[in-house]
Amino acid sequence: MIHENLTPLYRDLLSNLGEDPEREGLQDTPKRAAKAMQYLTQGYHQSLDELVNGAVFSSDTDELVIVKDIELYSLCEHHLLPFIGKCHIGYLPQGKVLGLSKFARIVDMYSRRLQIQELLTKQIAEAIQEVTGAAGVGVIIEAKHMCMMMRGVEKQNSSMRTSVMLGQLRASQNSRQEFLKLLD
Repeated sequence: MIHENLTPLYRDLLSNLGEDPEREGLQDTPKRAAKAMQYLTQGYHQSLDELVNGAVFSSDTDELVIVKDIELYSLCEHHLLPFIGKCHIGYLPQGKVLGLSKFARIVDMYSRRLQIQELLTKQIAEAIQEVTGAAGVGVIIEAKHMCMMMRGVEKQNSSMRTSVMLGQLRASQNSRQEFLKLLD
């Protein structure tokens, strides 16, 4: 198990912070922290093919499909602090649709890696494109970053919004506007 390799590292971290890892409240913390980190980074051990598991279905639908407000939790690769937000996905099917729960699973898989929001947005869009062969894909992520809120400039009300548009959602102003309008 990976967390068994991480446990002594968390024990050393606590010691280097000036804590006593043997005190009552911290005795199991290295193991719990290691298990938590393993869970928060489980996306490294998942693949898109395994995750989708054949849940792509033939369909004659060619109108915009939107799944919005998918919660996401990730860790900033610069500080290992969380960023938390929502992901909105739209796509223009072209003969295939994706099972609804798979959108959330794709968001989770890429979120559960050390990330920057810009790359996360791109990875999700490209994965939806790859799996569905859609005529267009749009992904917007809105998130609050603890590295901006808890340290450094400490701006509590700041948030970041990123978008990636592929195919027709990038090329067609009308398609892009429809996607953005339907998010309201």
